[in-house]
This record gives sequence, structure tokens and C-alpha cells, in this order.
Amino acid sequence: MRAAIYGRVSTADKGQDVTMQTRELRDYCQRRQWEVVGEYTDTCSGSKDSRPSLDKLMTDARRRRFDIVLVWKLDRFGRSLKHLVNALSEFESLGVAFASLQDALDLTTPQGRLMFGIIASMAEFERSLIQTRVRSGMANARSKGKRLGRPSVAVDAAQMYRMRDAGASVREIARQMGVSIGTVHSYCSKRVSDSVAVNA
Repeated sequence: MRAAIYGRVSTADKGQDVTMQTRELRDYCQRRQWEVVGEYTDTCSGSKDSRPSLDKLMTDARRRRFDIVLVWKLDRFGRSLKHLVNALSEFESLGVAFASLQDALDLTTPQGRLMFGIIASMAEFERSLIQTRVRSGMANARSKGKRLGRPSVAVDAAQMYRMRDAGASVREIARQMGVSIGTVHSYCSKRVSDSVAVNA
């Protein structure tokens, strides 16, 4: 089986480097008689940090360059619970197996697939909690009289029409008036439809 190994250390892990992880992963592959065809390592901290090697691993998975991804620990791989579930689901759809050495998680086994089901359920539960909190926060804000959404922008429609009639582009009008291009399109389209209705 062709294996890709992934390791990551945080920039906050002073004095650590990723070689300890990759060495253990290579040893595990040797014991399982898996051929290591790719090693991917990142040094970063935080869920929003750039992870070029992880991105390359996902690209190579889509190109079917290996049969299994082996990581040292789940928290070294996933940016978040949602990202972990999405990545594992994508691997499954691609026919790429996944295993985590320290978590004793191997999705090629029935026990591993059961664990993945539990992880996916946790991610769905987390998503539901977030949605509930957002809805509650919005309802609370409305009850206090707060307006939600983008603040309305006062638009001088007459000036906009004059600029348009003078040949100004939609982009130029938007820039000069400090509104979005979509707003200019909306007003100009409304003007055309109103004109058609009057002449009908």
C-alpha cells in the first residue's frame, strides 16, 4: 500500500521539530509493509495559519498518488473538527484510507469507521450548537430594537442617473459615490423598468 505521512508542529512548541513524528510514522509504515511515497510537514500554530504541505497533500490525494494517509495525531492534522470530518469524508470518496498513529484510529477497520461516525456526529452537534447560538443572539438583538444586516446607504439616485447619462461606467459611479457596483446596477435596472412601464 502506498502511504503518505503528515506531521505538524506548532510554532509555539519551542524546541520541537517534526522529525520525531515522521520517524515514528515511517517506522509504523515499515512494520505494516507500506511504501512511503510522500512526506508532508508543516510548522504553524492556530487554525487559520497557512499550511502549504497539508494543501499539497489534499491535492495529491485527489490525484490518487497514494492509498492511505497516516498522521501522528488527529490534532496535528485537522484545522478544526469540521475540517477533519470534511477531509476524512473526501478521502473516503476518493478511496484513500486514513489512520492516526497516536489515536489508534484506522479507517480501514470496522472500529475505525465506527470512530469516524462518532467524530462526524460530534461535528454535526457542534454545528447545531453554533446555529442555535447565532439565532438566539439575533432574536435577542431584535428584541432590543437593533437592526441587523448591513446599514442602509443613502443614495442620490438623480446624481447617479446623471453620471450614467454622461457616459460614466458602473464601476466609476460606484467608486465616486461610495456604493457597491451591485447598488448601481440595481438603481439603473429599476430606472429602465420604470421607464418601460411608463411608456407601455
